[in-house]
Amino acid sequence: MTSFEDLDVWRRSCDLAVQVCTAFRSCHDHGLRDQVTRSAVSVPSNIAEGAERFSRKEFAQFLGYAKGSAGELRTQIIIAARLGHISEQHSREWQRELREISAMIYGLAKSIET
Repeated sequence: MTSFEDLDVWRRSCDLAVQVCTAFRSCHDHGLRDQVTRSAVSVPSNIAEGAERFSRKEFAQFLGYAKGSAGELRTQIIIAARLGHISEQHSREWQRELREISAMIYGLAKSIET
């Protein structure tokens, strides 16, 4: 297998994590900010951790964690937009990107299970 740094899904999820963490840097709702940033960082981190494991089964397990974190982050972004912490435009863009990342994670997991 190639390095996790070569995976498009890892690169895109890293880019999104940077965008989200930057946007929430000045959020005064510290609980939400911390939860959102943890979820955002968790997606690429779990992809990387799984890729560095010894078996395909472990990699697939960590891809499942990454996909779960993507769903968690999507929910938190919706809540943050409803609370007025981020713009509706950011919310829509990030939700769209997370749907694509989630689909990519699913596809990667299926490809390594075979």
